[in-house]
Amino acid sequence: MLFRETRIYPLTDVRLTGLSHSEQVVRLSNGGANLIQLREKNLTPGEFFKQVEQALRMADERNVRIVVNDRVDIALALRADGVHLGQKDLPADAARRLLGDSAIIGVSTHNLEQARQASRLPVTYLAIGPIFSTSSKSDSEPVVGLEGLRRVRDAIGDFPLVAIGGISHENARQVLESGADAVAVISALLANPNEITERTNRLLAIVQTLQPDR
Repeated sequence: MLFRETRIYPLTDVRLTGLSHSEQVVRLSNGGANLIQLREKNLTPGEFFKQVEQALRMADERNVRIVVNDRVDIALALRADGVHLGQKDLPADAARRLLGDSAIIGVSTHNLEQARQASRLPVTYLAIGPIFSTSSKSDSEPVVGLEGLRRVRDAIGDFPLVAIGGISHENARQVLESGADAVAVISALLANPNEITERTNRLLAIVQTLQPDR
């Protein structure tokens, strides 16, 4: 199972860090991350393509798996490990047909009903959030909270579940104990670019003692 190997799932952010996606992959992987999502909302498709290409080269050297946010076309063209889809992106079944059975495919959900629906799709995992308030997205959905996370876990059974939104070193353990298999993290790792490796290593140390029940 994907999240038996890692409990943390960092997302890159060029605007927040001022660093290329490839440099963020280097710093995150130096801290122990082995599954990273490349998230980009501001670069042109051509610029993002080039940065993904560079990031994949760095990832291959470090045995890190790369998931591309939104862009199935880029993930397919560059043979990334997978793609993460939002509610308005290409449907998951179409992405699965394009990327194949072995691809990692995740989908964002923001409430219990979306999570139920996602758990019936041909995806590897679903993400639920925001768990807490977050500054990483300007169009953030209503906060789900830990109780909402628990309800989603109860509803989807053993389906792989990632929690996202406002997760930090201080609350990550509580989020995992509330039912998440892994925590997706942006600001807590990237807010100070010079501390990315140290912050990643510290978060990994916090969560690695918790073993998923599923």
